Amino acid sequence: MQFDWRSIYGPVLAAATALTAISIDRYLIGVPNPAPLYVCIVALAGSLSGLRSAMPSAAIAIIGSALLVFSRDADFDGAELLRLAMLSVTACGTAAITGLLRQQLLDTFAQERMEHVTAQRLAAALDQIDIGIVLLDADTRAGFINRAFRFYFSLPDAKANSKPPFIALMYHGRDTGAFELPEEQLNAYIARRMEMMRAGDSTPIIIRLKDGTALRFSCTALAGGGRMLSYTPVTDLIRHTDDPADGEYHRSLRVSDEFGLVRQLRAAE
Repeated sequence: MQFDWRSIYGPVLAAATALTAISIDRYLIGVPNPAPLYVCIVALAGSLSGLRSAMPSAAIAIIGSALLVFSRDADFDGAELLRLAMLSVTACGTAAITGLLRQQLLDTFAQERMEHVTAQRLAAALDQIDIGIVLLDADTRAGFINRAFRFYFSLPDAKANSKPPFIALMYHGRDTGAFELPEEQLNAYIARRMEMMRAGDSTPIIIRLKDGTALRFSCTALAGGGRMLSYTPVTDLIRHTDDPADGEYHRSLRVSDEFGLVRQLRAAE
């Protein structure tokens, strides 16, 4: 069983303070009531171990303060009783506030950890599909780019992980010659795509890549101004009216789970 020093730190410190104050007051010189120090000790105990440490520390502080006064005079006067009552209320209130705040903070951290784990699992799942996924924030920066998108547009991991803006992704596709468009049409095409993305236009469009892949692009507006961009491979659907003699070739352009066939084609090029 692991020893939890945090749970006993506050009570031990409060008891040591009380004994030290009583001893000095009796055998050396008179000391003022260390009520402010007790409150600090209770707050420290609550922040370290919550109510289970703060409340015992508050009780010890009240008892120690009472014993200090009793060691001086067996009869409590009204002023001493009032000070003791104020210490009791302050110490207990401090214990409750710090203990509850600590518990709330721990619950928040636990929830954030759970959300982080869920996000990691979701990201891992999205990396296993052949649909390219890009999540943009309100500033159009890519907070997440899955493996399929990186593969389709030959996007290096270093650039993808740097949270590039959407315009940078478009320029990357232009500069690497990914789009099956004449060079003089690329700038107008990029401007139209940017306008559709900013407007949250969910009208799907077909993107043709130079390697023969056809992607169905769709933009979904998210809460907070974000966007989810999806790139679904539809090569077979787009090519269904082509010459049947070329069917085997076009089927080879379909992206598998590991993107093996397209990777071989690109390597051959």
